[in-house]
Amino acid sequence: MLGRLRLRSHLRLEDEEALVALPHRLSALDPGTYIVREGDRAEECCVLLSGFVYRHKVVADGARQILSVHFDGDVIDLQNSLLRRADHSIQALTRAQVALVPRQAILDLCERRPAIAHALWVETLVDASISREWIANVGRRSARQRIAHLLCELALRQESIGLCRRPSCLWPMTQEQVGDATGLTSVHVNRILQGLRADRLISTAKRTVTILDRTDLQDEGDFDPAYLHLARKIARVETKGQDPHYGLAMADHY
Repeated sequence: MLGRLRLRSHLRLEDEEALVALPHRLSALDPGTYIVREGDRAEECCVLLSGFVYRHKVVADGARQILSVHFDGDVIDLQNSLLRRADHSIQALTRAQVALVPRQAILDLCERRPAIAHALWVETLVDASISREWIANVGRRSARQRIAHLLCELALRQESIGLCRRPSCLWPMTQEQVGDATGLTSVHVNRILQGLRADRLISTAKRTVTILDRTDLQDEGDFDPAYLHLARKIARVETKGQDPHYGLAMADHY
């Protein structure tokens, strides 16, 4: 969590120590376990220590829309510290471990330490920025662009916190889940992935997807990482003079 906050905010040592000292309880989750269900009255906020989780909403006919994917260090439901009642569900995508922090403890800490309040506020605003990009992705990009964009985003976000080490990076979503995140059927997702392989933008082997040319895939997905508000060193990477290979491990869970 501290590594995530350091990407965009400056915290003093005493601020970081206060964050680490927050009261919490640990919970290990199996894939599919709900952390929060829509309509729940939330009394805790969740910090993801390991694994992947996702936000989603289910509409009247039972169809699911995945709203975002989160991994190590993310403060998943910070909004519940103020809104109290969850307006969407949060579920484990893979095996995961979380720290559940009482909402009042976070509110009290923010009152005592403005720098922490600022850092958490920034994270909430970045989450909103990513949500806007996902809306644009589903609403205005082609099917091929949507999947290329999703690949680029999740890879770069993992790289920014050191979770991704070239040439491989965890890719925890099934084709059905990719479809729920991009508004496509799993059959259509499969067809798009085959097309990306045929055009030598990606290759796959043993649950691994390797991006053969990162710049070309970014161009294919209309991907500009500015909306992620990452540190300057994590800005768009050009392939000239650098290794263009970038790997993604494909798995239902790990």
